[in-house]
Amino acid sequence: MMILGDYLARNASLYPDKPALVAGGESFSYSQLQCRVERRAEELRRSVASSSSRIVCLRALPSVEYIADYFAYQRLGFAVAPLAKDIPEEVFEAISAELSSHAVAEGTAEVLYTTGTTGKSKGVIISHRTIIADAENLIHGQGFSHELAFVINGPLNHIGSLSKMYPVIMLGATMIIVDGLKDLDSFFGAFSYPAEKMATFLVPASIRILLQFCPERLAALADKIDFIETGAAAISQSDMEALCRLLPKSRLYNTYASTETGIVCTVDFNGGKCKAGCLGRPMPNSEIFITDKGTIACKGKTLMTGYLGDPQRTSSILRDGVLYTSDSGYIDEDGMLNLKGREDDVINVGGFKVSPLEVEDAAMSFEGVSDCICIPVPHPITGAAPKLLVSVKDGTEVDFRSLGRYLMTRLERHKVPLFYEKVDSVKRTFNGKPDRKFYLETHKTDIKTSK
Repeated sequence: MMILGDYLARNASLYPDKPALVAGGESFSYSQLQCRVERRAEELRRSVASSSSRIVCLRALPSVEYIADYFAYQRLGFAVAPLAKDIPEEVFEAISAELSSHAVAEGTAEVLYTTGTTGKSKGVIISHRTIIADAENLIHGQGFSHELAFVINGPLNHIGSLSKMYPVIMLGATMIIVDGLKDLDSFFGAFSYPAEKMATFLVPASIRILLQFCPERLAALADKIDFIETGAAAISQSDMEALCRLLPKSRLYNTYASTETGIVCTVDFNGGKCKAGCLGRPMPNSEIFITDKGTIACKGKTLMTGYLGDPQRTSSILRDGVLYTSDSGYIDEDGMLNLKGREDDVINVGGFKVSPLEVEDAAMSFEGVSDCICIPVPHPITGAAPKLLVSVKDGTEVDFRSLGRYLMTRLERHKVPLFYEKVDSVKRTFNGKPDRKFYLETHKTDIKTSK
């Protein structure tokens, strides 16, 4: 089986002058990138000859050096563990030392660390076979092509952005690396690249930033953006509809994926299925079904191998080729997967189940709400009650009584939050997920809030 590095070498022969990577203001052709990989592999070959560990940690910098190291180490038979680019040196060294004590099976490509929002961060083992399967799913499901220039603006140690390198390299397309959205001029400047087809991946929090602060600049790219993919967290109905209005010709994909499952389902919500929580049908290398508990289970070539050094945790969710997630969902009449939220996040209000995602989606359509998160707080009668933390748009005020009455028209009574609190912003992880773990800790005894 060809691995991703083999496709890079093949494309260096087939399309030597085709731009493979744009990073740090420089462009590197496929032949130039391959030469860097070969040169780096030769340098590393001598230094790692006596290494007992087959896992190497790398800082996932938005640079050609990181990309070259990624392929060079894999060429030498190492698994790469990409870590956040700004991770403290002490933590980096501790993880490196810890990984050196573990062995990985032949064919292992990566060890990706999850964000740890619902527990301790875990090292997820990804095989070369899985990477190729993910690439094939994205090519089939979203129309990646040889002519495409893909703007990667997220962290290259997370599957959301890292996985976009897979189909780009496989097809001989071009990737343009931008260092996040802190500099919006750099992000929009990337789309001045001379390509007819361009695309990007944006977590919902990034989409919200673009919709709020620069919708005109986004709309100006309507003829240039072939598609945008979102995922990693739930996107609200109002943001989906706003994006469709700004980019009427672009394909807009909502995707079901995780580090453990790989890239599983996708749907173009600008193609008639604009519905919050709808994540489409499985792609060719994947299968899904709903368990008796109402949670999503996945099968196919995109699944992780397991958790590094934790066979017990691995067997708790991966059995007989089936990965059992904690995501609640259902398959609709069109055969599309719909996400209701994480099983662990569901709020039990006196025996009634409340999905925070449903509450948040309803609240996001209220005028003036910029962001929100729904969490459980203790209640003397029902045991728990929904509380809504709300961030408002600049220059606006939100009356919580009016918001509550509005939610009564969109939600069943037991789902309407009893408590409200204004916050400057909603704390999120680097991949855009609301940091529920943080809020559960800080609000677990709090019921003295505004009604």
